[in-house]
Amino acid sequence: MVTTPPALLIAGHGTRDDAGAEAFRDFVRELGRRNPGLPVAGGFIELSPPPLGEAVTELVEQGVRQFAAVPLMLVSAGHAKGDIPAALAREKERHPGISYTYGRPLGPHPALLSVLDRRLDEALGGTARTPSDRSDVTVLLVGRGSTDPDANAEVFKAARLLWEGRGYAGVETAFVSLAAPDVPGGLDRCVRLGAKRIVVLPYFLFTGILPDRVRQQAEGWAEAHPEVEVRSADVIGPEPELLDLVMERYEEALKGDLRMNCDSCVYRVALPGFEDKVGLPQQPHFHPDDDGHHHHGHHHGHGHAHTHAH
Repeated sequence: MVTTPPALLIAGHGTRDDAGAEAFRDFVRELGRRNPGLPVAGGFIELSPPPLGEAVTELVEQGVRQFAAVPLMLVSAGHAKGDIPAALAREKERHPGISYTYGRPLGPHPALLSVLDRRLDEALGGTARTPSDRSDVTVLLVGRGSTDPDANAEVFKAARLLWEGRGYAGVETAFVSLAAPDVPGGLDRCVRLGAKRIVVLPYFLFTGILPDRVRQQAEGWAEAHPEVEVRSADVIGPEPELLDLVMERYEEALKGDLRMNCDSCVYRVALPGFEDKVGLPQQPHFHPDDDGHHHHGHHHGHGHAHTHAH
């Protein structure tokens, strides 16, 4: 008898934009096509059909009892931290006998940073292939924005990782809602830092009302500042890297091997300019204020042995 692997349940934000909701549904269908034999379903927390509960019911009706839920979200904000776990707990009550594991949000993974880099290159007309071509380009990475400081900090982390080793003049951060700076404020900041060419880069997976607003605000600001060159880049989109990353999060959730920030760790991943650090053995690291007698090892020693296969 062939055993079916645990199902993959994709949890989305939800959007009032029909094209954005359809992009999510298409993406879920494509995951199913690419993984024959794996039951796949997806649903939204709010605003658009199908709701997450309907996706769970669809899987249960196929005979699924175990599944792994992956949030199709770049940062861990209120949805990923609260709404999805609450929805899953509710589904467990509605369908006795099911069990699930819950995966991590997607970003800021090197695979997504490379897609963002490609979007920047496209916005610049394919002319900025080397660090020297980019030395006068300032990027404004624009996130969704949240009332959760940790979620906003994740966007800054993505911006920093995008800047490291790629040769841009700088990567600044702004938000389209709920957090400062907003897009015009972010563009003003770029100019105060001496920016001559700015690319506004939406930190969003699919098209929707908020990414459209980012572009409109960037265009409005640019009209009022004709002396500055402003270009708008596209969203990440349903790229092969995104499909692969969702499967990576699925596998990780199944193994229960959710670790610290391995995705962007220079000892594990070849980040631009830091390739020589991959696989270096980690030594315990004594701090000056530590007498060494009761030392518990540097944080890398806590479940994050870089030298071993993760």
